[in-house]
Amino acid sequence: MLHKFSYKRAATLQEAVTASARPDAHILAGGTDLLGCLRDEVFTASTVVSLNGLKEIKGISARPGGGLRIGALTTLTEIAENKKLLADYPVLAQAAASAASPQLRNQGTLGGNLCQRPRCWYFRGNFPCFRRGGDLCSAMDGENEYHAIFGGDPCFMVHPSDTAPALVALDAKVTIAGPKGPRTIPLASFYVLPKDDFLKETVLAPGEVVTEILLGPAPAGSKSVYRKVRERGAFDFAVTGAAIVVTLAARKVSGARIVLSGVAPAPWRSEAAEKAILGKPLDAAAITVAAEAAVKGASPLARNGYKIALVKGVIEEILTAMA
Repeated sequence: MLHKFSYKRAATLQEAVTASARPDAHILAGGTDLLGCLRDEVFTASTVVSLNGLKEIKGISARPGGGLRIGALTTLTEIAENKKLLADYPVLAQAAASAASPQLRNQGTLGGNLCQRPRCWYFRGNFPCFRRGGDLCSAMDGENEYHAIFGGDPCFMVHPSDTAPALVALDAKVTIAGPKGPRTIPLASFYVLPKDDFLKETVLAPGEVVTEILLGPAPAGSKSVYRKVRERGAFDFAVTGAAIVVTLAARKVSGARIVLSGVAPAPWRSEAAEKAILGKPLDAAAITVAAEAAVKGASPLARNGYKIALVKGVIEEILTAMA
């Protein structure tokens, strides 16, 4: 049962910023995560601030000089079906198409997908979770088969978004409106690891609202793929996944970004795997070295060591197909 809250439909972006800065105010975009959190009493809301009247943060458009601007209220379905994204940034279209179910993709927005709260069952349930004021991470000694193998201490949640790793692989930027004015930062800097602050998943401060995602021009010779491993072929979160963007010149890799999903509290970039293929042809030897490099530093828990083999397999599969 939902607790009572007031509802504010913002007519302007400034109204949204002002209203969401109030104590216990929460942003409503598609609502697919917010309403679940309220029903599960993950948090309460005194005010729900709807962004759905703000046409200026919807849609996909070309940027001067090349690249694309994607409004935060653009739905996942719109992203998955956009012809320009399918042609030039397939990794993002594939990631959006793999998220949730068709009904949720029709309702869920890109901004909401990037900002959703942890799906960890200890966070969503009645447990003494760090992020809900507890004094431990129940996943450390509990049911942890779906939890982090990178960057987890002291919280082992995994970031649930599929679009986030794809956008980090594309070196995307995010624009944020707030009480101090707008700011634009790399999406890779948007997320907060537990070692830095286990009460936050993003850098958003009270009153700040994600308004758009900015993509640069797709480099000539680039290829990109998002591959998601999940238990069910239908609606499910990633057990392991990878977003890979590779640029080829003279049959050698001139640029690479490899970002993992389902294995860390934030999209997990593997620079070691990238270095393993830079300047080399995408042959079997280089691909094997990259897959091994991607799992260096992994610290699996008691029940999720299988993710190491999955990470290597996903990277080998994507790079082999690209070759």
